[in-house]
Amino acid sequence: MSNEPAAAEHSGQEKAAPGPYALPARIATWLLTIGCFWLVLSRLQGAAARESMTIGDYLARFIGQADWLTWIMIMIPYSVFFFLVDSHVTWRVVRWFNAPALKLTDILPIRASAYILSLVNEQVGKGAMTLYLGRRHGVPLWEALSSMILLGMMEIYQLLVFSAIGVVLFFEVVTDASTMLPLDRILPAVFMGAAIYLPLHMAYFGGHLLPSSTLKDKPILSAFRRAKSLHYLLIILCKAPNLLGAIVVYTAALALFNVDVSFPQMLAFLPVIFLAAALPLPFHAGALAMWTVLFPDYPAVGVFSMVMHTFFVLFNAGIGVLFLPKANKELFS
Repeated sequence: MSNEPAAAEHSGQEKAAPGPYALPARIATWLLTIGCFWLVLSRLQGAAARESMTIGDYLARFIGQADWLTWIMIMIPYSVFFFLVDSHVTWRVVRWFNAPALKLTDILPIRASAYILSLVNEQVGKGAMTLYLGRRHGVPLWEALSSMILLGMMEIYQLLVFSAIGVVLFFEVVTDASTMLPLDRILPAVFMGAAIYLPLHMAYFGGHLLPSSTLKDKPILSAFRRAKSLHYLLIILCKAPNLLGAIVVYTAALALFNVDVSFPQMLAFLPVIFLAAALPLPFHAGALAMWTVLFPDYPAVGVFSMVMHTFFVLFNAGIGVLFLPKANKELFS
C-alpha cells in the first residue's frame, strides 16, 4: 500500500531514501523463499528416490496422470464465479464508505482490469481502484485506500473463521497433519489471538477504547471509523461463497490429480494455505511450502498448487483484458 509523503511541500524531485530495515527485510525474504523451495525439493527428491526415479520423471508422471479436460471445465466457471463475487464485495464496501451512488456494473470493468495489474503487484491492482474512485467519484486518495485496507483485513479474518470452523469440527485431521509442525497448537493459538484482537479493534475505532488517541482520525483509517460490527459480518458473509467454492473446487481438482484428500482436510487447511500465499514471498513460495507441510504423503502437490495459481491469475487477467477498453474509458476519459 502506498505510504503518505513525508514532506508534501517539497518539489517532489527528491526520492525517498530506503529505510534502514529495507535491505535486511529483502535478505530475510529471499532466505525464507529459498528455505521454502529447499523443503519442497527435498521432499520431492526423497519421494522420487523411493521409487527409483528422477525428480523430473516423478513430476512428469504426476502431471501426465491428471484429467486435464475435466480440470479445465471446473476451473473456468469457478474463476468467473470468483470474479463476480469479488466484484460484488468490493462494490458493497465502496458504496458503504466512499461512493453511495456507485453501481455494480460500474465496478466490474475496474475490478477486472485490476487483475491485470495484480500480475505485477497486488497493491498496484488496488491502486487502479483508488484512481477510479478519485477520478469518477471524487473520493480522496487516502479514504479510497482505507476501504481497500479494510477489505484486505476482512479477507484474512474470513480465512481464519473458516479454518477455525474446520479445525473445531475435524480436529483429528489437524492432529494427523501435525508431523512437521505442531499445527494442533499453532492454529488454535492464532485463532485465539485473532478473536481477542477484533473486538479491541472495533472498540478503538468506535471511540470506546483509548478515546484520546488521534491515530484513528487519519484519513487512511476512515473506513475503520465508519465501519460497524454489522459491516464486518456482512463482508465475511459476502466473501464466503468464494472460499466455500474454492474448498469444493480444490477438493475435486486434487482428485483429478490422483491426490486423495477429504472435504474436512480442505476446510481446515485451504484457508491456511491461502494465508501463506498472501505472504510477500516470490514465486508463491509460502503456499508451496504449506502444501508440502500439510500433505506430506503427496510431495508433488506443490506443483498442483503452482498450476492452480498460474491458471487462476492468468484467466482472471484474461477477464481483465475483455473489460480493459471500458476500464480505460472510465479512468482516462
